[in-house]
Amino acid sequence: MRMTKRRRDTILGYCFISPAIIGLLLFVAYPMVTSLYHSFTEWNGLTPAKWVGLENYKFLFTSDPTFWPSLRVTVLWVVISVPATLLAGLALAVVVNRSIRGVKVFRTIFYLPVVLPAVAVLTLWKYIYDPTYGLANQILGFLHLPTSLWLGDAHVALPAILIVGVWSVGGTMMIFLAGLQAVPDEIQEAAKVDGANAFRRFTRITLPMIGPIMMLQLMLAMNAAFQTFNQVAILTKGGPGHSTNLLMYKIYNDGFADFITSPQLGYATAEVWVLFVIVMLVTVVMLRLTRNRVYQGEGS
Repeated sequence: MRMTKRRRDTILGYCFISPAIIGLLLFVAYPMVTSLYHSFTEWNGLTPAKWVGLENYKFLFTSDPTFWPSLRVTVLWVVISVPATLLAGLALAVVVNRSIRGVKVFRTIFYLPVVLPAVAVLTLWKYIYDPTYGLANQILGFLHLPTSLWLGDAHVALPAILIVGVWSVGGTMMIFLAGLQAVPDEIQEAAKVDGANAFRRFTRITLPMIGPIMMLQLMLAMNAAFQTFNQVAILTKGGPGHSTNLLMYKIYNDGFADFITSPQLGYATAEVWVLFVIVMLVTVVMLRLTRNRVYQGEGS
């Protein structure tokens, strides 16, 4: 009787998790396996795929004139955008974590860019950066400062996109805010009584205790940076030259930009897998480097 009940509970458990397993197999595992297969083929999405072995990867690493410049720009983008967004999000979280009048209004204002439609927001930024009529140059002119071509300048385009990214760090701010509010007030008060100033309390108590949140934010920001697409597609289209041609936009161009005449979905899929491996390697390295430096709480 005991075995029968145990078996019944096991079957019932499998019934509950089966929808998730089926969804995982259909929408994650199957697409990954088929995309891995197509990365070794010449495929345009319309006719049957032709097996070419490692030719896509060989061409990507040895003959594609835009791959290495695109990879360099992507790495540069990750290096500058991840710290910038994390610092901006943490700074805003510290500001709105105070018990001041109207703080909820400021939280809403800072979070608002996250819920606005990305296409509409980026189109607005495109007008802001317009070299002739844009608000950015109007403000610089009013301050008697030199104006800029912004998105038309190869040296300024990437920082201009970074400004857009930092402007929309509301989601990062909210996660940091949740971490800050989880820090026990008793510990802060005890440190204050012991003579620790605000800076020492923040660096010695708050930052170590929100270590897991910092780690989560770092992983999310890094993955988001490697997959940046909307800003480039709407604001610069990879230009000027290749100064903002991030890997995600290059993949889109190779696979879909010439879909009517010469689509290269097999080659684009190979690029996707290269990007996937890069992201996984960076993630593993970051986890190993920070594994023993993150506060896990009592009893961990």
